[in-house]
Amino acid sequence: MLDIVNQTKQTPLSKNEDFVLIKNSILGKRYELSLVFIGDKKSQDLNKKYRNKSYVPNILSFPLDESSGEVFINLKKSKSEAKEYSLTEKNYIKFLFIHGCLHLKGLEHGKEMEKGEDKFVKKFCK
Repeated sequence: MLDIVNQTKQTPLSKNEDFVLIKNSILGKRYELSLVFIGDKKSQDLNKKYRNKSYVPNILSFPLDESSGEVFINLKKSKSEAKEYSLTEKNYIKFLFIHGCLHLKGLEHGKEMEKGEDKFVKKFCK
């Protein structure tokens, strides 16, 4: 199951089905996930509260238990960063979602994470 909430005035650009397919491919159909699109303030507040970091992140992912979690994507920041990564805004948002799902699967930054990102980017960011 995937619940998607947009708390911004911007549009995520991707269809909800895209996020469902990505989630199911990485975490499985039984994994319960909330995807929330947020702005700078909420993103920074969550980062400070739960990670004790003061910067404005583009994505945050929080496991709730072994079979559920939450992903927060800062839509404004992700749209402004897309060009830096030579991706369309739509594909960069999908990339961030892939990244967050891989974290929820237990991967940390490094070669294993990059390998997973490459695999799913090739599959979903066409």
